[in-house]
Amino acid sequence: MTDTSSLTFKVASEEWEFEQIHELNYQTFVEEIPQHEENARGRLVDKFHQENTYVICLNGEDLLGMIALRDKRPLSLDAKLEDLDSYLPPFKSILEYRLLAVRKENRNTAIFAGIMKKAFYMALQGGYDIAVISGTTRQERLYRHLGFQPFGPLVGPGDALYQPMYIDLASALRLKQKSQVLHSSRGAEGEQVLFNYLPGPVAVANAVLEVNSGRPISHRNTSFVERVTAFRKMLSNKLNTDQVQIMAGSGTLANDVVAAHLALLSGKGLVLVNGEFGERLRDHALRAELDFIAVEAEWGQTFSREALEAALRDTPRLAWVWAVHCETSTGVLNNLEMLRRLCREHRLRLCLDAISSIGSCPVDLHEVYLATATSGKGIGSLPGLALVFSRDDLVSGEQRLSRYFDLSYYESKQGIPFTISSNAVEALITAVEKGNWLTHFEKVRQWSEELRDELEVLGLPVLADKQCRAPHVTTIALPPSLSSQTLGDHLAAEGILVSYRSEYLLARNYIQVCFMGECQRPTGMMSYFLRKAVENAGADPSVSMEED
Repeated sequence: MTDTSSLTFKVASEEWEFEQIHELNYQTFVEEIPQHEENARGRLVDKFHQENTYVICLNGEDLLGMIALRDKRPLSLDAKLEDLDSYLPPFKSILEYRLLAVRKENRNTAIFAGIMKKAFYMALQGGYDIAVISGTTRQERLYRHLGFQPFGPLVGPGDALYQPMYIDLASALRLKQKSQVLHSSRGAEGEQVLFNYLPGPVAVANAVLEVNSGRPISHRNTSFVERVTAFRKMLSNKLNTDQVQIMAGSGTLANDVVAAHLALLSGKGLVLVNGEFGERLRDHALRAELDFIAVEAEWGQTFSREALEAALRDTPRLAWVWAVHCETSTGVLNNLEMLRRLCREHRLRLCLDAISSIGSCPVDLHEVYLATATSGKGIGSLPGLALVFSRDDLVSGEQRLSRYFDLSYYESKQGIPFTISSNAVEALITAVEKGNWLTHFEKVRQWSEELRDELEVLGLPVLADKQCRAPHVTTIALPPSLSSQTLGDHLAAEGILVSYRSEYLLARNYIQVCFMGECQRPTGMMSYFLRKAVENAGADPSVSMEED
């Protein structure tokens, strides 16, 4: 009997894995089920091998089972059934499962369940509406138990008959909760995550995780210092500013650094507040004992030039303006170009909390005095590093600031005055270098538009006014009949992570969908569960959102 604790379920990627796939393919579909001619090599390479994605089960380096996934038309079933689509319910995207095989001596529920669960998750992650399979008639009952429905006539030769079957999205989602085969037996939260739409921690690319798990090196290592220097220059150029310093810490630390540098300036400031993170800037300014006034706008709205001009006229000795670029709490993107022009005309230093915008949407820091970001969120690395951008004319701390806050001290030490994790920095560099930001920004914008169109159909209001919506953050103001905590908990149980647990979100009954980091295009799962929530609004929260 196979020890299930030693099993690994993954997507095949190594040559030795593919070689064993060909061998198992031969054993199953030549020797056991006679679909193909025998050959002396004892291996069978599938005709669609180059287009297949294989989910496999490994015990060490022994392949125990597999299934192939393919979505390129014509499918294998297209060749077996004329007008395949006429047998199926309407769909937008179709996936075919093929070559399900487990070695005879290892056939048990654990292996089969693990393969199917991984394949099932991949179908959901890929955004497919429907999946089809040619199920051997010997196992038709098992396929039905998994939720597959038979359609059309049997296909294949007389000694190897198959029943065409399909499963649609709604059935698959219901099945995920009810099936003992596909439901997670370990209960690990990480196993359940299909879609991460949090503002942090965001989904992270495997390449970033691999770099982060490597062997650390000294922050004084010459090659490391040179790599950091080159990266700082590249990132500054990418965002059209002069300098960037990298610190161990959070975005809160980065904004404290900005507050400390504003304290060096003479004159008053304006702090712009139109959401939770504007409120936090106000708190930073208060704690740093800055001389300022706050200009407020309603949550979900942005600042008009007229309101800001009035504040400028009414406030003498102004020297700076501090604003949030993307107000994540509301999904508002404040107008950076308007703020830049206003500060230029009035000779004010503009400071920007760009923590939720850099890496998620276009950001140009030209003429911005100070700006903040983090390694997580839009940049798509792991949390833990604070980034502070500045102009060359930054007023030096000149030993008036603590060593850790003094940006001029960082610059004098090639950006590495203190110990910093080489792993965290390398992960940050990898995250920035690996992707095409402009292409990503356009995809995210399209995803948000599609999501907001669906929300409109469902009657769920987006908080931010249309003219100031961030392209990557959607805050949904739920009606009183819907609980943000109940809905958020339900989505999390289905593997869809949205933001709803922050105190300010719970207090206002908001949920947020954020497209940051290595996020994926939302599938019909999101709409399905939102629709079920709306349909059940006003019902006992303990009542399941599943269809009967």
